[in-house]
Amino acid sequence: MNEKSLKNETTGEENKPLKYGWTTGACATAATKAAFEALLIGSFDKTVTITLPKGQTPTFEVIKGDLTETSASAGIIKDAGDDPDVTHGATIIAHVRQMDKAHQEQKEHEEATAITFKAGKGVGVVTKPGLPLAPGEPAINPVPRQMMQEVIEELAKKHGVSANVEIEISVPGGEKLAEQTWNPRLGIKGGISILGTTGIVVPYSCSAWIHSIHRGIDVARAEGTQHIGAAVGKTSDALLQRERGLKETEIIDMGDFVGGMLKYLKKHPVPKLTIAGGFAKMSKLACGAMDLHSKRTTVDKAALAQLLAGLNAPEAMVESAANANTALEILTMAEKTNLPLGDEVAKACLQVAEEKLASDKIKLEILITDRKGTLIGTAKAPGFDDGQAKA
Repeated sequence: MNEKSLKNETTGEENKPLKYGWTTGACATAATKAAFEALLIGSFDKTVTITLPKGQTPTFEVIKGDLTETSASAGIIKDAGDDPDVTHGATIIAHVRQMDKAHQEQKEHEEATAITFKAGKGVGVVTKPGLPLAPGEPAINPVPRQMMQEVIEELAKKHGVSANVEIEISVPGGEKLAEQTWNPRLGIKGGISILGTTGIVVPYSCSAWIHSIHRGIDVARAEGTQHIGAAVGKTSDALLQRERGLKETEIIDMGDFVGGMLKYLKKHPVPKLTIAGGFAKMSKLACGAMDLHSKRTTVDKAALAQLLAGLNAPEAMVESAANANTALEILTMAEKTNLPLGDEVAKACLQVAEEKLASDKIKLEILITDRKGTLIGTAKAPGFDDGQAKA
């Protein structure tokens, strides 16, 4: 359950299996259970076991915290396995306060549960609409909240006490970690979010990135944004700000996941969308690729050669392009002879993206940049400039 293998791209042989990890939500749940249990029995266990939404039962080592008559705290060090997660190694701390008198007797079916959540240091607070949580709420997502509520209720019932508690989650250094996430653009201030729908981090599944794309679109829509930019990376992000005047909050950092971004926008449209990226990545989109990562898709040099042929490039250039080593080499050929290859790739991207969306609710534009950030290709759908997409 906790490992998967990847094949070496060159040899086709199995590499060392990649280890699965645990989400911040799973760690917060484990910390919450350890803290509340210590509060109820008067001491900490060395480990704590929780049940995840799909039935898995991982065990975590407990970092002991403070213990008083009415509160306790415990920590769990997050292990993201082999996933390049920015929160790997972070300590997720739960401080559980019993709001009624300690060990108050609970009458069956008569005691109302009143579990509240609080953002401690290093955990963000929501400030914008569009997220699953209202502005002012701690950035502890619904599934982790449900998991924590369940462990509190289970222990309260077992020990015959009130489940009326406050759970404060904190992450030392979380403010700094948040700078490497989407939280600043999503309007989540003060730290990271406590996330996870399954409790498990699958190595290189990039689920957190896809999640951030969805939430970025949600926030933009909630703020009434009419024009969203989707950037492959920092260079195209800067291009969208410079050439289209878009603010950071209006730009989605889609990375390589153009397919996931388009799929979500199809169901959650905005009037105008500009997709921007570098020449090599966008040439993959032009050929229909929905994942632009170099390990999963490659540049179709034959297709680029055909586009050059359509621009009446010399036969020798077309042949050279088909046998070129890189997309940059082909682009350089075109630029030396003033052939607008960037525009042709942009037109092909526009067609692919429009077919993927299959919607008249969104007007599309494509921008292509070279490595220096210079705009080298554009294409836009009729009506894009006036934004007259159907509501």
